[in-house]
Amino acid sequence: MDFFREQEGRPTLESVVVEGVELRKGSKVLLWPCSGGDIMDIALGGKAAFIEAIEQDYEERIYIAVTLEDDPGRDLGDAHILGHRFFFSPEEVIPLDMKNAGE
Repeated sequence: MDFFREQEGRPTLESVVVEGVELRKGSKVLLWPCSGGDIMDIALGGKAAFIEAIEQDYEERIYIAVTLEDDPGRDLGDAHILGHRFFFSPEEVIPLDMKNAGE
């Protein structure tokens, strides 16, 4: 999604505030999918993850791209050759890194 936004000159999002905490790339979150999700959402519920990107679609909806903390491909750097990215809304994550709370 970021590629298309950059092509149109639209800015990418550097951060989003969830529960009073500013989250950005590298922030640790707990995945808490909303009810009514698919089987993958259910399987990922309660898992810790790290934010890889914050993206916004053309209807101004925000999505948080994450990789799971225990994903064996996570340590391969930005290439994420074996890593998997999953997308959640800000309402579906709980901040675990509280150092930016209240800012």
